Amino acid sequence: MVSCLCFGDSITYGEYDGIFGGWVDILKRYFHREKKMNNAKELNVFNLGKGGETTDGLVKRIQVESEARKSPEENVVFFGYGANDLALVDGNPQVSVAQYQNNLHRAITVVKGITQHVYAINILPIASEIDGVIGDNGKLRSNTDVELYNKTVLDIVKETGIGLIDVNTLFIEDRKALLSNDGLHPNEVGYMKMAEKIKPILKQFL
Repeated sequence: MVSCLCFGDSITYGEYDGIFGGWVDILKRYFHREKKMNNAKELNVFNLGKGGETTDGLVKRIQVESEARKSPEENVVFFGYGANDLALVDGNPQVSVAQYQNNLHRAITVVKGITQHVYAINILPIASEIDGVIGDNGKLRSNTDVELYNKTVLDIVKETGIGLIDVNTLFIEDRKALLSNDGLHPNEVGYMKMAEKIKPILKQFL
């Protein structure tokens, strides 16, 4: 049995997708069908996304969550963070670039105790309409900061040897078609594109 642990924020959770439930749930259903219809190896996909979470929250729960759901046979872990870390509140990011890097390093160290199959999902671009605009929640996000934090993701990937899943490039040229009305979360088409990008990584374990 293979356990796939998907840690992240509301984009991992699947917010704003009322049709498919987000990329994690799309993959969960796909691999359940593969087992039932094609007698494939059992691969359980766990949605561990939490709306609004930053990497500060991740490091508080990573040990317990990963231990509770790990498989004795094989594990795969995905981290999708940054959209909340980089959000400015009163002019300051919720989690600084340095702390973001430190938090992800700590989380990666923990899960490397159960698997070497670890992947970082980089941060999606935001719609131009909300770029640099303070939202109703008092948070400001910008594509300049998305690029800065994504550079940090790339640095972490190089430093730790984990894999990188580049979803930013998928969205950058067609944000209007792939993002929800809030300009931050994918719509159902965007989530499907994310699932199709990640699916081949998991299919190799069947």
